Amino acid sequence: MPRTAFRLRIKAGKEQEYDAAHRHVWPALLGKLKEVGISQYSIFRRGQDLFLVMQVHDFDSAWRKLDSDPTNLKWQREMAEYFEPVPDLQRGERFAMMNEVFYME
Repeated sequence: MPRTAFRLRIKAGKEQEYDAAHRHVWPALLGKLKEVGISQYSIFRRGQDLFLVMQVHDFDSAWRKLDSDPTNLKWQREMAEYFEPVPDLQRGERFAMMNEVFYME
């Protein structure tokens, strides 16, 4: 299954709140992520920088489905207060997608 990775950035001073929120991700949201085909989902943080990695057959299709899900939309509204723009986000990009250059199984 394809792996996808992207970056996000947390506002300064919001790191601990962000971490705390992710210790209690709603079961309904976790179920929806699985339903749209996302698995093996990890979020790594260093300071304000987040690195998200997941397995998903079709990333764009999964996000289109999540964009219409009420539980996901509520979660995203709550998480929006934590984020600031990623410095090198290109015009028209939703996420700062990462290109895999090495993988060892």
